[in-house]
Amino acid sequence: MSERVVVTGAAGFIGAHLVRALLEAGYDVVGIDAFTPYYAPEAKRANLAELLGRPGFRLVDADLSTMAAKRLERLLAGAAAVVHEAGQPGVHLSWGRAFPTYLRHNVLATQRLLEACTRAGVSRLVAASSSSVYGDAPTYPTTEAAAANPVSPYGVTKLAAEQLCLAYARQPGAALSVVMLRYFTVYGPGQRPDMAFHRFILAALAGRPITVYGDGEQRRDVTHVSDAVSATIKAITAPAVDAVVNVGGGHPVTVNRALELIAQVTGRRLDVTYAPARAGDARHTGADGTRAEALLDWRPEVDLATGLAGQAAWIAGRVRPAIAADID
Repeated sequence: MSERVVVTGAAGFIGAHLVRALLEAGYDVVGIDAFTPYYAPEAKRANLAELLGRPGFRLVDADLSTMAAKRLERLLAGAAAVVHEAGQPGVHLSWGRAFPTYLRHNVLATQRLLEACTRAGVSRLVAASSSSVYGDAPTYPTTEAAAANPVSPYGVTKLAAEQLCLAYARQPGAALSVVMLRYFTVYGPGQRPDMAFHRFILAALAGRPITVYGDGEQRRDVTHVSDAVSATIKAITAPAVDAVVNVGGGHPVTVNRALELIAQVTGRRLDVTYAPARAGDARHTGADGTRAEALLDWRPEVDLATGLAGQAAWIAGRVRPAIAADID
């Protein structure tokens, strides 16, 4: 019998790629997703469409923040590991009246999952965190020892979720060990439609203007989704205990340089305008990957030009099939 892994947020961008990779690695997978309306639930369902009905995969439509505790415990019982990818994304929308939604899906849902993991006897939880917990870090590349200083409510909720995970794992007699993965700007096929690379590529292919918030010289450490998934799977069995680990591409790039690459891979001339930077955006991000290499035996493999070409081809094939042939 195959080992079983429970993946929350299974229909999201990273979650769907992770489910597919786990099945290919021989795991059985129970996916849980609330199909929240941050972006079109239909797009999330499409992420998993080809996996529905596949042996070893079960999809549960449920909200971690409200589902019955006993039901959640039954889903987790006997699992080799739980990978917690569920949450409310988006730095810019986390201000103001939307904040309770972030508390619900990033903090309360995590706490209820941790309670269920404890009662079900789960021994390993891998939890998705974010480079947003660092805010404007004092040094780059940034190690996990750097002080967390988020500059957005979203980052605050992700840091709170990390601390909850550690609190539960450090209870006397706790059987649960946790690994928090601080993802740095994950991109690739299936990226959320609100994220910059998706918006930039789609605008390039459609011949529409691109708006960059800030001067474009802000640097981002970007991570291809296949690399993020690889790190996540390694974290399931890695000897790391109650650890926070950066998962970054390792080669920060300016937004302007990324736009040059997008122009190259799409074969389009870009119409770029610049607008004031938005609240909550860190000026630079950059991951020190020393701990990931030591604890997970992981290092990124996909370079940005290759990754962007694949993402552009994916978008062209699904959004505007007629222009797919224009992309090598």
